Amino acid sequence: MEQSNYSVYADFILLGLFSNARFPWLLFALILLVFVTSVASNTVMIILIHIDSRLHTPMYFLLSQLSLMDILYISTIVPKMLVDQVMSQRAISFAGCTAQHFLYLTLAGAEFFLLGLMSYDRYVAICNPLHYPVLMSRKICWLIVAAAWLGGCIDGFLLTPVTMQFPFCASREINHFFCEVPVLLKLSCMDTSAYETAMYVCCIMMLLIPFSVISSSYTRILITVYRMSEAEGRRKAVATCSSHMVVVSLFYGAAMYTYVLPHSYHTPEQDKAVSAFYTILTPMLNPLIYSLRNKDVTGALQKVVGRCVSSGKVTTF
Repeated sequence: MEQSNYSVYADFILLGLFSNARFPWLLFALILLVFVTSVASNTVMIILIHIDSRLHTPMYFLLSQLSLMDILYISTIVPKMLVDQVMSQRAISFAGCTAQHFLYLTLAGAEFFLLGLMSYDRYVAICNPLHYPVLMSRKICWLIVAAAWLGGCIDGFLLTPVTMQFPFCASREINHFFCEVPVLLKLSCMDTSAYETAMYVCCIMMLLIPFSVISSSYTRILITVYRMSEAEGRRKAVATCSSHMVVVSLFYGAAMYTYVLPHSYHTPEQDKAVSAFYTILTPMLNPLIYSLRNKDVTGALQKVVGRCVSSGKVTTF
């Protein structure tokens, strides 16, 4: 009877991340904590980069854009999931599913391209430091950001209309916590193999383009670092690149599992776990990885906290 009611009033039913959990409210509290931490830490990162003049550099400008993407990215999926758990509902309309699908693809695609292009910034800073102000001018930075957003939008506008035009005449239950492409295609009563092949090629291209930029950039960086005579110069070069490489490995690795690894190697529970990792955990980890390993960011945070404490003391006095 419950399933019949959902069929009447909603186009899809999201089974969610809590369906098979032994302690759903504990998982709910954990995800809520991750969501709040992610939004707060990325917001703090954006504010610090905006107000501290020492962080007014191309690298931190691109990092602020990454933080903005992470805020929008996690906000596309998690609030709906948490509200559904509180309200004991699992319904999502066709329009809502389409919007979520489009925003997810756009933001994920934009982050893919931005992470790839950020490696170019590190390459110029380490391999061509004298030409850095020219090669990473304000105009170039805005072009990098525009290219990343454009690439994400193209991904969303290409895949969303095609995915959502298939007739979903099978079960309307989505065994997932958001409207992701692979799980939606499983509900179609048409043969989607040709589209899945095209999407596979598209995903490979989306991975290869930024991955080739990252590989070529870091190959040149490693060669330059190897030739450095000063140990301190090597340490600084490795420190500035290691955070980016950790973030790239986390994001790209999870995406490759979902969209490149053949479906025969997947299970629904594994898919949900991997998707939760790169849609929920990664946006929280990104600012933590960059801030904990970066003296400029931690210094800016300490400076702001010191000002707040000082102003509070003055007001109290």
